[in-house]
Amino acid sequence: MSAKLFSPLTLRELTFKNRIFVAPMCQYSAVDGVPNHWHLVHLGSRAVGGAAIVIAEATAITDIGRISPADLGIWNDEQVEAFKPITKFIREHGAVAGVQLAHAGRKASTKIPWQGSGKVEAGGWTPVAPSSVPFSATYPIPRALSGQEVDDVVTDFVEAARRALAAGFEVVEIHMAHGYLLHQFLSPLSNQRTDAYGGSLENRMRLPLRVAQAVRDFWPANLPVFVRISATDWAEGGWDLNQTLELAKGLKSAGIDLIDCSSGGTVERPSIPLGPGYQVPFAARIRRDIGIPTSAVGLITTATQCETILQNEEADAISLARELLRDPYFPMHAAKELKSDTAWPSQYLRAK
Repeated sequence: MSAKLFSPLTLRELTFKNRIFVAPMCQYSAVDGVPNHWHLVHLGSRAVGGAAIVIAEATAITDIGRISPADLGIWNDEQVEAFKPITKFIREHGAVAGVQLAHAGRKASTKIPWQGSGKVEAGGWTPVAPSSVPFSATYPIPRALSGQEVDDVVTDFVEAARRALAAGFEVVEIHMAHGYLLHQFLSPLSNQRTDAYGGSLENRMRLPLRVAQAVRDFWPANLPVFVRISATDWAEGGWDLNQTLELAKGLKSAGIDLIDCSSGGTVERPSIPLGPGYQVPFAARIRRDIGIPTSAVGLITTATQCETILQNEEADAISLARELLRDPYFPMHAAKELKSDTAWPSQYLRAK
């Protein structure tokens, strides 16, 4: 009998063959937002490795929405064409192809991690944000979005979803986490607006919920839409779990199918109680209180840990990031450990 980790999960009319999801992981390896052979091999190997869905990294909906100049993008047709062979390969190897639609907001125009931190010295741009408040002293000072530009953000997300569909993706995940633009609107630490998009919780949730509704209205009714959230800023006076529960209610009402539960990203040095599965309680609470499927993520590294989370009904799926960087074939190894069946590529059967 298969473990729950290897039981199928159906959302709308799309069935995931197991509960192991590849979380979006920035590779900082694109030129002008266009995916290349690195992305094909990186994403494709996780599909070959047996994951149920492979979600491409935070993919910018506009050029100024990139975290760094080396981020993926999906704002033009050249990028769409370059994604097509990648999504085709993922599907051919039994996984669902997903993409995370993102806008970095005030955390844009920064260096790629292995070149340091802070703003790009040459070739950068002026980021936009809810308010003209930089992430840190080393980050660029953003320009506050006008009311019309806030409306344009909604349009840009929908246009990105349209291109994602054309590129062959079956799932889009809207990025509302990690201190990026939509999270910046949610958190009172980054949102100091005095118009309809700032101040009260209702106002701060207005743009993220507009984006969620607009993308859900566009995306085919038979295919799911995910949202990644930061359940807390881990900072006094910031975004927290109680506010997240209100957001989750709105996302459920908008027709969002799964909430991917992460945390942090708004402040530079938060005090985070790191430990195995430290974010799982967020997924459990949202799932229990709001009645919407969730994915758990964060220092989840073993098959037994994944299975326990699912058996305890703390989440509906497990999103793995660093562990799948270390081991693209984690699903195969986990199936062996849990004495469950999973399909191997014919080319690899001699090693089974």
